[in-house]
Amino acid sequence: MNYSEKADVVAVVGPTASGKTRLGVSLAEKFSGEIISADSMQVYKSMDIATAKPSKDEMKGINHHLISFLSPEESFSVASFIKLANKAADDIEERNKLPIIVGGTGLYIDYFLSGISLLELARDEKVRSALYERLKSEGAEALLTELKKIDPQTAEMLHLNDTKRIIRALEVFMTTGKTLSQQNELSRSSPSKYNSLYIGLNYKDRKLLYERIDKRVDEMIKIGLLSEAESYFSKYKSETAKAAIGYKELKPFFDNEKTLDECVCSLKTATRRYAKRQITWFRRNESIRWFYIDDYTTMKELEEKVCETVRRWLDEKE
Repeated sequence: MNYSEKADVVAVVGPTASGKTRLGVSLAEKFSGEIISADSMQVYKSMDIATAKPSKDEMKGINHHLISFLSPEESFSVASFIKLANKAADDIEERNKLPIIVGGTGLYIDYFLSGISLLELARDEKVRSALYERLKSEGAEALLTELKKIDPQTAEMLHLNDTKRIIRALEVFMTTGKTLSQQNELSRSSPSKYNSLYIGLNYKDRKLLYERIDKRVDEMIKIGLLSEAESYFSKYKSETAKAAIGYKELKPFFDNEKTLDECVCSLKTATRRYAKRQITWFRRNESIRWFYIDDYTTMKELEEKVCETVRRWLDEKE
């Protein structure tokens, strides 16, 4: 595939609460684009406040794909995302619009734009159940240590709290005899069909990002996160809630184990740690063109500078 035959895709990445949603919509308005959400939790219905889904007002009439289409009781994999994101991007391009992928799940974005077409590997309920039992009895650290011996490449990308993906990686090896890294290599059979421009948002002063996160959490509580979480726990018993920041930190309040203030404090801490992990992930990607929010007087000024960058990038290929 020649460079000129590839489809153009702009990716807006960065830590949570950095303003990706607003920038993505601004770019879509400027360049006749549509948004593909790359958030592993925004795919689920009902989980609106906790996952910071954009409201209708924030969307400003721009089509957003891969948001609120899946029941929280259903599983969602990287392979599923790649398949659906490719379908969405093809649809957007066929209508002569620019696909703009926006989100903080770096694994999803990088695999999608690099052209990996992961196999939908079969699941083994018995193996997975046994691994979850081991998680309860041995702890996540023991499972991650085992994964490091089996598949160090995958283990390096996973945080200790990412138990769902740790278990999935072990399950793949136990059921197929091949590691997830080996399966991924088999999936790299063809080059990417996209010309991609990565735009990264961040703060030079980490304290400013953390202050923004704290304010966002306070706003989430104000607009109803507590009732949303309570409703979720009353309806669902899936593993999804355990992975969604915003619910699991509030569970001790509903169980009368901690005060609301203590749980909110835990939520802020968990979100800051998540942002730190996102920054660490994206810093590995040398293709990202970073824009630091504290370098600009207003977000509008930053958006104008990003628009200039995107315009030059598009013009270079015409």
